[in-house]
Amino acid sequence: MTSTGRFTLPSEENFAEKTKELAELWGADAIRNSDGTHLDESVLALGKKIYSAYFPTRAHNEWITLHMDETPQVYLLTGRVLAEADIVDVPLMDGFFEEQLKPNRDADPHKYWEVVDRTTNEVVDASLWTLDEDTDTVHVSGATPMHEYTVSFLAYIIWDPVEMYNHLTNGWGDKEHEIPFDIYHPATRKFVFDTFEQWLKDNPQVDVVRFTTFFYQFTLLFDQKQREKVVDWFGCACTVSPAALDDFEKEYGYRLRPEDFVDGGAYNSAWRVPRKAQRDWIDFLSGFVRTNVKKLADMSHAAGKEAMMFLGDQWIGTEPYKDGFEDLGLDAVVGSIGDGTTTRMIADIPGVKYTEGRFLPYFFPDTFYEGNDPSIEGLDNWRKARRAILRSPISRMGYGGYLSLAAKFPKFVDTVTHIADEFRDIHDRTGGVAAEGELNVAILNSWGKMRSWMAFTVAHALPNKQTYSYYGILESPSGMRVNVRFISFDDVLEHGVADDIDVIINGGPVDTAFTGGDVWKNPKLTETLRAWVRGGGAFVGVGEPSSLARFQAGRFFQLADVLGVDEERYQTLSVDKYFPTVTPEHFITADVHVDPAAREAWEKAGYRIPLSGCGGGQGIKPLGGIDFGEPVANTFPVNEDVTLLRADGGQVQLAVNEYGKGRGVYVSGLPYSAANARLLERILFWASHNEDKYTAYSSTNPECEVAVFPDAGQYCVINNTDRPQSTDVALPDGSVEHFDLDQSAIAWRNL
Repeated sequence: MTSTGRFTLPSEENFAEKTKELAELWGADAIRNSDGTHLDESVLALGKKIYSAYFPTRAHNEWITLHMDETPQVYLLTGRVLAEADIVDVPLMDGFFEEQLKPNRDADPHKYWEVVDRTTNEVVDASLWTLDEDTDTVHVSGATPMHEYTVSFLAYIIWDPVEMYNHLTNGWGDKEHEIPFDIYHPATRKFVFDTFEQWLKDNPQVDVVRFTTFFYQFTLLFDQKQREKVVDWFGCACTVSPAALDDFEKEYGYRLRPEDFVDGGAYNSAWRVPRKAQRDWIDFLSGFVRTNVKKLADMSHAAGKEAMMFLGDQWIGTEPYKDGFEDLGLDAVVGSIGDGTTTRMIADIPGVKYTEGRFLPYFFPDTFYEGNDPSIEGLDNWRKARRAILRSPISRMGYGGYLSLAAKFPKFVDTVTHIADEFRDIHDRTGGVAAEGELNVAILNSWGKMRSWMAFTVAHALPNKQTYSYYGILESPSGMRVNVRFISFDDVLEHGVADDIDVIINGGPVDTAFTGGDVWKNPKLTETLRAWVRGGGAFVGVGEPSSLARFQAGRFFQLADVLGVDEERYQTLSVDKYFPTVTPEHFITADVHVDPAAREAWEKAGYRIPLSGCGGGQGIKPLGGIDFGEPVANTFPVNEDVTLLRADGGQVQLAVNEYGKGRGVYVSGLPYSAANARLLERILFWASHNEDKYTAYSSTNPECEVAVFPDAGQYCVINNTDRPQSTDVALPDGSVEHFDLDQSAIAWRNL
């Protein structure tokens, strides 16, 4: 029998009967519109709670077409142009989508733009360049031949990036482009609040205002072929204006350069180690955004409606983990669920009454087309999210897009019926309380709590070649029996390590926000962490942890002594490195499957003869069995007391090290998989000296996980695959319970 509640259904015009049918099947208690859809009277009459998407800064072309100098703006960086004489021309719009972006010729270019000699990184004096407005070309004189030049220029955003994406994805043809507007300008700000006040009066039937989102779009720029060119879900590039830049200077006492936004073409990616100018702009922007968000929330409440924020689209300036978010008065946050990490990103948000997940797939024609089976993606999405929901429950679920598309796929309809019932059953059994965590794990990076569950992300929950080797640091513990928090280097420098932290993880490539960059030049950081580990703490490094781009004091990893591993950066090739013999059997690798033939070949082949610059202990054949992702070259043990668990190919992939009363563990990479989640789980328990706690409620099959709810007196076992699985679960009294689970199944037992 279908249960009801906790489910938000998208609908549209002229679809009331089918909406009613699907609402009953899926147990929906709320109905929403989507971008490009409208709820008619017959849908409103179904008696469900009504969500209405509200776009504060778009969908009013009648206003903004009269004030085109008040659209949002972005600093763009041109391509590099080689000077072959002392004059060079730099075209502005080559590589950009002219239907989205238009150079700002209204504000004085010589005040707000910048020409840079990229060979010397020097700013070209403003007297040496001119703008040809007819061709949107900058003419630079006095150039140095064989030097490259760029222009950083302000551009108006003349097509809302999200509406543009939906327009192009769904083939909306000649539908009018929606032009965004920037509330930093007083006239437009007044228009936004006046318009919202009237909208509240005109829409008494709406129960929840679903702000999509507020004022500033994350960085989403397209090229002339209508392809994504720059995508940064955290990007603040699309937030500038001459007025805001001038006000920033008055408040902070210094002027931002265009380079502070274009960042040499990196556009201040979240991977970059944050700089003072970047942090100051985030603070400045957040203060402005939050003041005005609170006004919208207060207006919603005064009209008897809830205020819900969508964590996406124009969310810049609202960082939900930044201190003070709870003061905005928002009732709820809803966000897109891509996997366990993005589930936790939403579920862990403090200071709101409830959180809601928008599950995949969206009901768009790129998925719902003849011959495709959307139920496959639907179940895959549910399995990824479910393991995280058990650890941090979201209150509600739903979908987005066009219900008329989804209704054409009966198998998908049945799949959602099952998912919705199971979601509600989890809540009913647990009372919305998270499963018990056995360890406290802190993930250490530059952003800390402010970007909880947001590390290693380029675009929302989308894979990237350079990120997948680290994403397991987040995705694995999102559904693991541990309590996760995020701490910054500043936290450690100012306050040390909290007494209740069992393990710290630091990982990523060198010179990124996730490994820290130059912060490791501060001896207080290494002193603090060394003392903590020697006193019994546990430090896990992944990739190039604690690394400094410049060789310092003979070490690349500044905590190489803790980890037992360092990386050769071609500075100490004259110093021999000797590898101890690999130890294939260890608590950490107990669940790693190694092909028997590979193990036999490894044992028979023996070890390499010590050579200058390297050493014995490296297996001639690979032992394998673990996916470490992209290799980190030239890692080596700092001494022969280190225990190597994998050292294939002449470098270290996995090693453990005793350090005083504490322990260090090095892993070269950790893509997400069930096997790697199990590997990390064992690493965390071993590193923190909690091996004795590991067995109880553990699953013999890494594809199945166990969640324990002491207050509810139950535990469950989940199958995270689309195939039947069997597993044994060890109970605290030493007995074992066997489970045979169908694909995607969940089984409950009393404690």
